[in-house]
Amino acid sequence: MRDDIHPTPSGTPDSGAAQTLPSVCPLDCPDTCSLSVTVQDGQIRAVHGSHANPFTAGVICNKVARSYAGFVHGPNRLTRPLRRTGPRGGDGFEPISWEEALDLIHAGFSRAIAAHGGQSVLPLNYAGPHGELAAGSIDRRFFYKMGATRMNRGPLCGGVRGGAYESLFGTAPGMPPAQVLHSDLVLVWGNNVTVSNLHLAPLLKQARKAGAKLVVIDPKRTKIAEQCDLHLQLVPGTDVVLAMALAAELDRRGALDQDFIARWTTGADRYMAAAHGYTPDQVRDICGLPVEQFNQLADWICAARTMSTSLGNGIERGRSGGSGLRAAMALQALTGQHGRIGAGVMAKPGFAAPKTPARLQGDHLIDPDTRVINILDVARKMLDPQMRIPIRAVMIYNHNPVATHPDQARLIEALSQEEIFVAGSDVVMTDSMRMCDVILPASSHFECNDVYGAYGQNYIQRAAPVIAQVGESLPNTEIFRRLAARFGYDTPEFRDSDAELMDQAMDAQSPYLQGFRPQDMPLDRALEITTADGREPVMCDSVLPATPSGRIELFSDRYEAEGGFGVPRYDPATRELPFVLITPSSSKRTNATFGDQPLSDGEEIVEIHPEDARRLDLQEGDKVDLLNDQATVGLVAHITDATRPGVLYSPKGTWRKSSHTGLTVNALIPIDLRTDIEDGACYNETCVELRKRAS
Repeated sequence: MRDDIHPTPSGTPDSGAAQTLPSVCPLDCPDTCSLSVTVQDGQIRAVHGSHANPFTAGVICNKVARSYAGFVHGPNRLTRPLRRTGPRGGDGFEPISWEEALDLIHAGFSRAIAAHGGQSVLPLNYAGPHGELAAGSIDRRFFYKMGATRMNRGPLCGGVRGGAYESLFGTAPGMPPAQVLHSDLVLVWGNNVTVSNLHLAPLLKQARKAGAKLVVIDPKRTKIAEQCDLHLQLVPGTDVVLAMALAAELDRRGALDQDFIARWTTGADRYMAAAHGYTPDQVRDICGLPVEQFNQLADWICAARTMSTSLGNGIERGRSGGSGLRAAMALQALTGQHGRIGAGVMAKPGFAAPKTPARLQGDHLIDPDTRVINILDVARKMLDPQMRIPIRAVMIYNHNPVATHPDQARLIEALSQEEIFVAGSDVVMTDSMRMCDVILPASSHFECNDVYGAYGQNYIQRAAPVIAQVGESLPNTEIFRRLAARFGYDTPEFRDSDAELMDQAMDAQSPYLQGFRPQDMPLDRALEITTADGREPVMCDSVLPATPSGRIELFSDRYEAEGGFGVPRYDPATRELPFVLITPSSSKRTNATFGDQPLSDGEEIVEIHPEDARRLDLQEGDKVDLLNDQATVGLVAHITDATRPGVLYSPKGTWRKSSHTGLTVNALIPIDLRTDIEDGACYNETCVELRKRAS
């Protein structure tokens, strides 16, 4: 490991005395919890929450507490480089040395480059670890230097929500979640808080205790919906109809803040002209909501002094997802609910972090003529014999695409092509690693130095190793240093130590670092991001919209030019099968991470409404198949009235072993249908049949 500032903690791994050491959760989650890790005899014995981060305040999710030790030390852990000896997708691998592994990758990539140029190599990575170094540093420099194909990763997840937010506010940070304590009306819209945003839940409880009203807008009666004052259980994908109709209704009632609109927004006239095309009757007929509920929500918005809105990623996963998000966010501006603590959109508070990604990732190495492909198009591009520059080498890292991409079977087919060399790196053996010719063992974040921002709260943190590197595994940074050296990339930027990389990841001159260099940030205390003068971040007060106009932009010139979505509009997908399948976050996994752990053993459930169960003669626990023209997937029926009739729920992130067909719900998800903005995945437009499986 090329890091001389924080070696493995003394007392591990040889001492029998247990130690409790600080760390940070790196998983793809908005909360980025601070952790306390119990280590004994060089192994992680327990993972608990710590109070280093006041936002996460000693609480962590069940899956991290129960699964992380097994993930790091279990039988599925990758500890040596491996070479494939059997068919792709199988278990045929043999151990090899690091030197052999690097030579094989060099040879595989070099064959592709010699025949077709650097763009025939594809780095297939996403958001496995969220540490700044592990997520993107030397690896990006390596592939930029090579001239490999670049990738737009946002459409897989988060890009639609991010694009919607930035179309209104630019890259200005949104409202930190702790400010919800000052709200008297809170809309939780498409956010399954107790599963995906755990630390917002106690804040909502405190806000309600202080008199705030909580409204949950979600197609499912989630746990937080059971604790709210009003639950609007709308038809999936119809959020934009509700939000636009609310804007029109509030205008009819004289409840729009015209002074705020004139001072702080652009495009309001065109926006409201479109909004008046939506009516309460459409909310009833399209959203499936009683008009009484619609009027109740409008009443409460009119009466609110300080309203805030929390938006999850669920909305973005439908054809009209971008419009739904933009319309929900726009309500805050139209009603003047910015400019004071507790009024605003709870999204992107992490934009305030003083990150310097262009420096860390080596953007100066990018050839602007290098092609960029949408991550959703990877399988199609790999299978396309007509591509001018074919993809002939792939490296999968920080990602388990077989478990996370739509149209899973097509991706498996693409990765099964023997003419394409596939290398991979991960902490554990995954479905995606089984498709590789060569696998490099990656260290877990518990074995590395890194610094952490967050996308759902306003603290930055640092973590150091709590255990030695397991087996022959290496941190991502060292893996790509070694690859760079093998390819002859010997300039200083490929030799930077982890200490130097941490200092390149964030601006040391930022007042948010409180005088610390990033590599010296405290391990036992998160640093809060406020504003340069120490005030609370408040949009249209201490924080200004970072748009070209300097205002909240209700009309988007870019989205108008790209697809006619200058203002939000409802553009429904056709649904031809009897059920729509929603694949939300799991309480057992973070995306696909921990899919190999005991919590995920066996077949996954599918939730079905009692009316549908009776019609299909289903009983609780029956084995069923979901199917469409793409695939058939095996699941177990769970009958609940928390869903709507005609709407099924089955958590995402399962691995292939969970289904008798070897395919998961991702195999059912269409990949050619895209969202209205940002060309994103329409996970929640998956139409299926459901059949009882013969015993």
